[in-house]
Amino acid sequence: IGINDSGGARIQEGVSSLAAYGEVFQRNIEASGVVPQISMIMGPCAGGAVYSPAMTDFIFMVKDSSYMFVTGPDVVKTVTNEVVTAEELGGATTHTRKSSVADGAFENDVEALSEVRRLIDFLPLSNREKPPVRPFYDDPGRIEESLDTLIPDNPNKPYDMKELILKVADEGDFYEIQEDFAKNIITGFIRLEGQTVGVVANQPMVLAGVLDIDSARKAARFVRFCDCFEIPILTLVDVPGFLPGVTQEYNGVIKHGAKLLFAYGEATVPKVTVITRKAYGGAYVVMSSKHLRGDINYAWPTSEIAVMGAKGATEILYRSELGDPEKIAQRAKDYEDAFANPFVAAERGFIDEVIQPRSTRKRVCRAFAQLRTKRKQMPWKKHDNIPL
Repeated sequence: IGINDSGGARIQEGVSSLAAYGEVFQRNIEASGVVPQISMIMGPCAGGAVYSPAMTDFIFMVKDSSYMFVTGPDVVKTVTNEVVTAEELGGATTHTRKSSVADGAFENDVEALSEVRRLIDFLPLSNREKPPVRPFYDDPGRIEESLDTLIPDNPNKPYDMKELILKVADEGDFYEIQEDFAKNIITGFIRLEGQTVGVVANQPMVLAGVLDIDSARKAARFVRFCDCFEIPILTLVDVPGFLPGVTQEYNGVIKHGAKLLFAYGEATVPKVTVITRKAYGGAYVVMSSKHLRGDINYAWPTSEIAVMGAKGATEILYRSELGDPEKIAQRAKDYEDAFANPFVAAERGFIDEVIQPRSTRKRVCRAFAQLRTKRKQMPWKKHDNIPL
């Protein structure tokens, strides 16, 4: 754990201080994936000093008293003529909401320290150890009737995916990571039968749970962390696809979406997936599908696994009939009957079982229990070349 409160390099020491920085960075790089590294920014962290926290697994800041930037407000004003305060340039709000540099921000130093203690409780001491197992008092077979009505009847109506996470987790305990950034995807840690599990879940409340550049980067980073430290991954899927648009394409959604794809595909930890509602197109494949070696993939009866939704599909397939609303409505209904269900995928073995929402906790706990001895090796390589 690094606790940072520093004004940067001492100018009087010249290159000696830079050399010492470099030594610290090198240690961060060598420790990456070997031991969990957590940075706490509890004051200024400027200049070269920001690169040590930047290479660690988690960065936490304190609101109104901590900030991070490579060049401070004075230099920014001199070079680009932009007038900006330290808080606007690199405060906790900036880094948790806009830049995604920080994973969380706390009200004060005491809260920051206690929350980091809570996080450490989920993590192993090194990549040679399993995460700690805690005593639990929550029945793994607990049936949650309310989940049967979680999915609204109207397919365009959102619901809160966090409700599902809290109802599946031991004692409803969920430690969220990067809560304020890319809210259309949720990442964090829960426990199942006392064992740490990483959760990645689409959030239908924000942008309908669509995948975009920010959410793909956020989730990919989290999945890779879990894979480093043998933390199993639970994926909860309700995704209509990737976000269309000129801005997304210009900013490289292909490359960024591939990061999440790559992260899931290379992860050798136990992977359990539950599809709750929509799983369309490439986004279905990316979200820990069987095709990326998901171990156990469940679907609720309300789920739809298809290339696209009924409306879009019929407008493409039956373009010539667009002038006849009745015909198109019938075609859409036929498409829904044929594809808007999980059974086509289940027939082909891409879904292991269609389960009742109420028994999700029981099924997921059982799935992870049977995967505890999973061993999977990737082919030998020096390292992979993830599309950065």
